[in-house]
Amino acid sequence: MVTPPQSAAPPNAAPPLLARVLAIAAIVVGGLCGGLIGFAVTDVSCTDGCTGTASVVGFASAIGCAIGIAIVAVLALRAMAEWNEKEARQRAHDE
Repeated sequence: MVTPPQSAAPPNAAPPLLARVLAIAAIVVGGLCGGLIGFAVTDVSCTDGCTGTASVVGFASAIGCAIGIAIVAVLALRAMAEWNEKEARQRAHDE
């Protein structure tokens, strides 16, 4: 029985560094935008100048938006990794 040659490095299914950096940037930008929208909506709807309440709502909105975007980013990166792994297996099978 012949065993296939082993490569020196184990296969890596991680997405590229650029994709991970862009995902982190999207999370930060989305969190900032969510915080600004939450703050602005609360500040406009308040009649007594309640900046403290608007700040708390803005912070909560920022956290909520960042978590939501992080979930989508993780799912997208996992799908990318799975796609790359599938293509690598297909190429190895064809060779």
